[in-house]
Amino acid sequence: MNRRYFNYRNYNNHNNYNNHNNHNSHNNPIPLRDYGPEPLVVNLEKAAEHNNNFRLALWTGRNLQLTLMSIRPGEDIGVEMHPNLDQFIRIEDGRALVMMGHRRDMLHFQSRVGEGYAVIVPSGTWHNIVNIGNEALKLYSIYAPPAHPRGTVHRTKAEAEAAEHYR
Repeated sequence: MNRRYFNYRNYNNHNNYNNHNNHNSHNNPIPLRDYGPEPLVVNLEKAAEHNNNFRLALWTGRNLQLTLMSIRPGEDIGVEMHPNLDQFIRIEDGRALVMMGHRRDMLHFQSRVGEGYAVIVPSGTWHNIVNIGNEALKLYSIYAPPAHPRGTVHRTKAEAEAAEHYR
């Protein structure tokens, strides 16, 4: 049997990560980086809340990618469309306006969402998410297949846009 599958990290128990008596939310219990394609157990809500990067790939595999995003008040992810992948987004903290449609200039499907909401974006659908709150919008996104290179970290939206332009 391949030993690498026994060498995974369980971050639920790492540094009291899942200790309900530890209320220090300023502790960042795991380094935020791409752990894929190795097995990973993580408190995703806490990881998303601790992320301050516009986009960070937390796990990238062959068929799936998990990214964390932190969007400043008034900022958005930018209108985009993924022709060959489906996307799942979950809002962990903050308020947002979700817009989707079949054309870039016609995002007729709109919904205000907050903590705990999930957004499903089918492949080929134009979409945007705007932070309409007064604090950073914290979310995670699952792409199938991956949308960004393994290890992606974009500290700001401008950095993300520049990286997309040169891809």
